[in-house]
Amino acid sequence: MSYFVTGTNHRSWTASVRDRLFTEPAEVPALLERLFAAGVSQAVWLATCDRTEIIGYAPDRGDAAAAALLAGRAGLAPGGAEAPLFTLTGPEAVRHVFAVTASLESQVVGEPQVPGQVKAAYRQSVAAGLAGAELDALMRAAFAVAKRVRSETAISERPTSVAAAALGIARDLHGDLSRRQGLLIGLGDMGLLMVEGLRAVGLGGLTVMTPVSSRAEAAAKRLGCHHAPFEELENALAGADIVVTALGLGRHVLNAGTMEAVIRRRRRRPVFVIDTALPTDVEPGVGEIDAAFVYDLADLEQVALQGRAGREAAAAAAWKIVGTAVEDFLRGRAERAAVPAVAALRGHFEAVRRQVLAGNGGNDGAEEATRRLVNRLLHRPSEMLRRLAAGAEQAEGDRVLRLLFRLDEGEGDADSEDTEP
Repeated sequence: MSYFVTGTNHRSWTASVRDRLFTEPAEVPALLERLFAAGVSQAVWLATCDRTEIIGYAPDRGDAAAAALLAGRAGLAPGGAEAPLFTLTGPEAVRHVFAVTASLESQVVGEPQVPGQVKAAYRQSVAAGLAGAELDALMRAAFAVAKRVRSETAISERPTSVAAAALGIARDLHGDLSRRQGLLIGLGDMGLLMVEGLRAVGLGGLTVMTPVSSRAEAAAKRLGCHHAPFEELENALAGADIVVTALGLGRHVLNAGTMEAVIRRRRRRPVFVIDTALPTDVEPGVGEIDAAFVYDLADLEQVALQGRAGREAAAAAAWKIVGTAVEDFLRGRAERAAVPAVAALRGHFEAVRRQVLAGNGGNDGAEEATRRLVNRLLHRPSEMLRRLAAGAEQAEGDRVLRLLFRLDEGEGDADSEDTEP
């Protein structure tokens, strides 16, 4: 089993590493070429606001080559203590890929954009020629798991209901949104979901800003809106009726002093602030300022009447689906690996059977009887081989079988069948 995942995500990275690893879709083909040159022949480069991860398959430590490429891109020493990179291999890697694709590893569990992001990343790998049979099997299984999680659990209801709650508050506060201006600070997936919903119901205008101007410019191009330098935060806030924060830097980027000055400049016109970041972007004191209406995800969830028990039950059901799917996938791959040994054993028995029949003037009755005998004799050993293949004993079982029956030496000697041990 040579599957691996290496990279960094919202649980492990710092803001500076995140910005250095930020990857535009146009950059991915060249990065995939570098992976191929480093010996990783099957790989997906998954880059979202929450994570930058390489999903791959390589027999010879492909995870080390992938980690070295990521570390170099971030300006870090591979394997250094300061590098917030993680690596998973084998069953743990498979489980991670399934969970990520099913939106169970996102900052906001159930985010609807994630399966589409993973599919888009895989399409780039296919186009680049880095999607072999092993990676294709893994990704197809991951997409099937994500579909099951969405259809069999309520895990995807939380983000959409939270977004719907935010839209309702925005309309209550501002009325006709076509005359209102929005500001998106940061590019977290939940923030993007919020502004997509606001624009869908007629938000008049949108400006994007992030600490890295190139990211803001690229996002504005994708969204078809304006962008502004992060240094002009106060001016941008003064012109915004709805502010969505989605940075999650681990520190407050919107504080009470700044918001007090903004409200004065707005002549006390209300501002609706939606803090989608984890950890939060907005200082608690901002919500105490008159005309500043601050809601974080927990507040919106209460508005949407999503009970915690229901969320936990949905998440537990989703993880159970993932766990079962991982076991089924690994068992299926292992059983496929056992097929050559089973086929070789059957081929050996068949060759010996035909030798014996040929040497004894076999007839049709003997042909059928010996064929059935061989099938019955091999039924249980074949089943046992498949079971061994699903566990850690696969390689040892295969080795013993080939030694016992000399399967690598060609057809057996029929005369040996009549020799007493």
